[in-house]
Amino acid sequence: MTLDITIYAFIAIGCFFNLMATIGLHRFPDFYTRLHAATKCSTFGSIFLVLAVIIHSLRAWVIEGLSSPQSVLSIHAFIALIALLVTNPTGAHAIARAGYRSGVKPVQAVIDDLEGKEYD
Repeated sequence: MTLDITIYAFIAIGCFFNLMATIGLHRFPDFYTRLHAATKCSTFGSIFLVLAVIIHSLRAWVIEGLSSPQSVLSIHAFIALIALLVTNPTGAHAIARAGYRSGVKPVQAVIDDLEGKEYD
């Protein structure tokens, strides 16, 4: 019973943060803030969703034993979580760097520490 509540809470938290990432993609004004919303919120939301899958499959693994088809699911979900935690920030950094080098400027007035200029 308590484990079910934990699983549902993780699913709700994960869906909430993925929804916030979607809203951020549509609402934020420029490339960099959209990239921030897409990577930070979706990574955090996906962590909770994958943790819910791992907990659910481990519960079935304990109840049914190693012959359960869900015993492999927790291993695959854990590998997917590690891949997500490595590739999402790395990809976001590469995309932001490519945007910066191609001259994409923020919408709001900020001071660029790399060039010492102020953008309007």
